[in-house]
Amino acid sequence: MRYYPVHSGYPPYTRVNPAIEAAFAEHGRGGVQMPPKVYVTLVGNGDFRTMPAYIPALGVAGVKVVNVHPQNRARGLPTVMALTVLIDVETGVPRAIVNATELTAMRTGAAGAVAAKHLASRRPVTLGVVGAGRQAEALVEATAAALTIEEIRVWSRTEKSAEAFAARYADYNAASVPIERACDCDVLTTTTPSTAPLVMADWVREGTHINAIGADAPGKQELDPMLLVKAEVFVDDPGQAVHSGEINVPITTGLYDAGMIAGTLGEVVIGKKGRSSPDAITIFDSTGLAIQDLAIAALVVGEEDGYELPFP
Repeated sequence: MRYYPVHSGYPPYTRVNPAIEAAFAEHGRGGVQMPPKVYVTLVGNGDFRTMPAYIPALGVAGVKVVNVHPQNRARGLPTVMALTVLIDVETGVPRAIVNATELTAMRTGAAGAVAAKHLASRRPVTLGVVGAGRQAEALVEATAAALTIEEIRVWSRTEKSAEAFAARYADYNAASVPIERACDCDVLTTTTPSTAPLVMADWVREGTHINAIGADAPGKQELDPMLLVKAEVFVDDPGQAVHSGEINVPITTGLYDAGMIAGTLGEVVIGKKGRSSPDAITIFDSTGLAIQDLAIAALVVGEEDGYELPFP
């Protein structure tokens, strides 16, 4: 068994995006085993999740363990940390432990890029960004590898964060703007931990594609439920989306029904589903799938040496 610390030399999005797209394609064909992620709630508003999966076509199986502790920033720690364990599919022997903290942000960014590639109705794109943390950075970088970005309009709860974000992406004509202006775009990404809607239905124009990333646990939501009702919502996985995705709160309150889901991203990737017209508003409700973690971990294991660990 080998340990892969992955502190630098991350695979480029030109390789990550296709790997994540291939994993979603297998999901769309029904060719994966992936139980819903399991949540364990801890003290102080923290939790950890276990995410197992097996992708036979790729010959990869394993499990990711990931925490979410929103208060960690004040402690000088990442709010999200993760490890992925890859299992030999023939013997069950653990063959790799991969530091998946940065890879988690990257695979999530890649999923949004894949969704935008297939669902955005206009090229090149003006990218709206709601939230200016590490996940928003990953969405920008992954999307830039899939589409030509003409302009970035970013909003954050603190103007200082939005301005710093815009400065990092000055090459894309990025600017800090009011949230209504950020929503006036071709592709909108939302990456906040909000538990109340931030993006109102009236702010989003026809033909916009939205990557709703922030809602990844029960009680979280970033979008006006009326926006979900009038849009075509594609999810990464129906079971997880109903439990903990952007649609979870509107379903609980009776404003949305799981039967309204337009399809999965995997079905979009394989051409089985898609937007109904150029004017439709589309939403990708991302909760994060274990197959994404296996796909990106397999990339790392295939390209790095790692360190040998005794086992068993």
